[in-house]
Amino acid sequence: MPTVEMIGPGQTASPAQSLPGRRVIAGMLIFAAVITIAYWVIWFFIDRSILASTNTIQYYTFENSFPAADGWLTLSALIGAVGLLRQKRWGVFWTIVAAGSGIYLGCMDVLFDLENGIYLMGGAAIVEMVINVLTFGLGTIGLAWTWHVFRMQGK
Repeated sequence: MPTVEMIGPGQTASPAQSLPGRRVIAGMLIFAAVITIAYWVIWFFIDRSILASTNTIQYYTFENSFPAADGWLTLSALIGAVGLLRQKRWGVFWTIVAAGSGIYLGCMDVLFDLENGIYLMGGAAIVEMVINVLTFGLGTIGLAWTWHVFRMQGK
C-alpha cells in the first residue's frame, strides 16, 4: 500500500497511521471482542437463561456450536485492533477478517432464528435481535471502512 499524505505539505505518515477513523474502528473491534467474551461467560458460567430465547434442545445445541467460530471472530478482532492501534497495515487485513466473520456468523444466526420462529417469541427474542443488529452493524461498518481505506490507498 502506498503512503497517504495527511500531515502537511512534503510530510507523509505511515499508511496505517494516516487512516482516518482507525482508532474508532479499533475501539469497535475491541467492543466486539469484549461483548462476545461476555456472552460466553454468561452462557457457560453464570446463567444461560439470561441470554436464551427459548429452552429447546435444538436451540441449546445450535448456540453451543458457536464458541469456536466466535473465538475466531474475537481473536481476529483483537489482532485487528492491535494492528490498527500500532499503526500496522496488517490491522486493516485483520479488520476485514473480523468483519467478514461477523457477517457470516450473523447470517447463520438469523437463518436459524427465522427458520425456528425465534423472532416471533416477543420479549424473549430481544437478545437475539440485539445480537443480530450488532453483528451485522459492526461487520458492515468494518467492511465499509476497509473498502474506504483501499479506495483511499489506490489514489
